[in-house]
Amino acid sequence: MQNNKAVEQRSPSILQASLPLLALIAMLALSVYLFGEDSSYGPNQIALWIAAGVAIAIGFYNRFSWEQIEDGIKEGISVALGALLIILAVGSLIGTWLLAGTVPSMIYFGLELLNPSWFYAATALICAIISLAIGSSWTTAATIGVALMGVAVGMDLSPAITAGAVVSGAYFGDKMSPLSDTTNLAPAVAGSELFSHIRYMAYTAVPAFVITLIIFVILGFNADGAVSVLQLEKMQLELRNTFNIGWLMLVPLLVLLYLAATRKPALPTVFFGALLGGVWAVIFQPDMITKLAGGDAGAIATLKVVWGALTDGVAIETGSADLDDLLSGGGMSSMLNTVWLILSAMTFGAIMEKLGLLQRLIAGVLGYVKSLGSLIAATLFTCFGANVLTADQYMAIVLPGRMYREEFERRGLDPRLLSRTLEDSATLTSALIPWNTCGAFMMGALGVSPWIYAPFAFFNWITPLMALFYAYTGIRILRLPERQQA
Repeated sequence: MQNNKAVEQRSPSILQASLPLLALIAMLALSVYLFGEDSSYGPNQIALWIAAGVAIAIGFYNRFSWEQIEDGIKEGISVALGALLIILAVGSLIGTWLLAGTVPSMIYFGLELLNPSWFYAATALICAIISLAIGSSWTTAATIGVALMGVAVGMDLSPAITAGAVVSGAYFGDKMSPLSDTTNLAPAVAGSELFSHIRYMAYTAVPAFVITLIIFVILGFNADGAVSVLQLEKMQLELRNTFNIGWLMLVPLLVLLYLAATRKPALPTVFFGALLGGVWAVIFQPDMITKLAGGDAGAIATLKVVWGALTDGVAIETGSADLDDLLSGGGMSSMLNTVWLILSAMTFGAIMEKLGLLQRLIAGVLGYVKSLGSLIAATLFTCFGANVLTADQYMAIVLPGRMYREEFERRGLDPRLLSRTLEDSATLTSALIPWNTCGAFMMGALGVSPWIYAPFAFFNWITPLMALFYAYTGIRILRLPERQQA
């Protein structure tokens, strides 16, 4: 006779919840030790799988079935599917924009306008303005950010500092934009209103960004004289000799920015920008296409080159090794390692959530919360920890938001304080973690690992510190009206 009685599952202990995390930390450390900068191209993924295996073993011990765990994995991965598709589309966009002369033209004009002494600060400011207008740090980094990385190469400036400036500016604009998905998500989870949430965020974000710009200006002073005018002119000449350079090459960028600013869906917008880049390449870069086609100027050869740019990117030869590295790449296939990393990370995070291990870790933190400062610190820490464990900023907003909302209400704190704290940590620290979807995307777009640029992404770690300062000093802490009167 079949027994239909449900198996009662055990609640995980704090030790059980910690073991997969400790295993992950140990494996990632070993991965970096053994493989160095190449650790993100396979070894880190294996580390995530092994840590997931540790979590699964604990789940079996606590009487979870494989079917339950598998369902949790499917649900967890589904959260990232939209991001994965956008990442693939961005790869195609980079490939066709290189072929069309869009990125080379942005580099050319950047070399003409920028000066090494204020380049880092200008990079952060430009990315902030663009991201504020379109509400997407990813699109900003994959377009303007890529071009500015090229300008840095031309000026012989640090790629690590430049990537930090791109990330700082892109995330400031994303955080303060009503068009941003995370900026809409945080107040929805916390129970606050969008525009009041943005105004309240300004108290931490604006001072942090001002400090960031000052630091970049100081770093820029040390870059004076690092490159001569002759070097810049030589690079511009090489670009003109290789591509048709002009303002018309920027039309794909302007179209993309317009579509994003008018709140068109991200995936079709990015892929349309990639296709438009292919059309622009056919119209304005026929010589380059013919060269890549081996001298064949026919329609079929042209189609094959453009199709190849969408798929595998391009390999450009300018005569300059630095430019060749910069202008070669892109294509949907270039993002496959990033997709692999994200899928592995999301699998680990989904298992941790399904088995209740993540919730057990968060519950352990609440036991140490006494003062307002410790509550804000715990929320910031939990968001960062969720970014590490779940590898996704959306989960790092939603899970801590749900966990701490009742505690904020019990203490009579305005929900805007919670929504701001969620953004100050969950949104901003996501780009600093190599296996997080945001960190992996930035690495794929900018070509610099978060391990390298994180120390220079000043805005992304100064803002959480600003939030802590306000919490422990009581500055700009909003309470519910009835508690204020009491």
